[in-house]
Amino acid sequence: MFFSNKQKQTIVVDKGYEPSEIHFKQGKPAEITFKVKTDNACLQEVDFKSLDQKMDLFAPGKHQIAIPTDQKGEIPFVCGMDMFHGKIVVD
Repeated sequence: MFFSNKQKQTIVVDKGYEPSEIHFKQGKPAEITFKVKTDNACLQEVDFKSLDQKMDLFAPGKHQIAIPTDQKGEIPFVCGMDMFHGKIVVD
């Protein structure tokens, strides 16, 4: 049997991000799955400005992104129009 050491969280994208704040432990690999349930143009892109990384969420379904956990702190993310916000806390 195989056990993954990776931390995983899911964020539902519908009328914003739910949950809008998630936590990961420092030093363990981490991944977020964005589960898209809307075709709202504003939510078709997520921007991790502090990571200089954007991800398109055009198609409904699941979209994964790896999150660095080497340093403690907050990693904010926003929609493409900077109207919806969320954050990842590494502690």
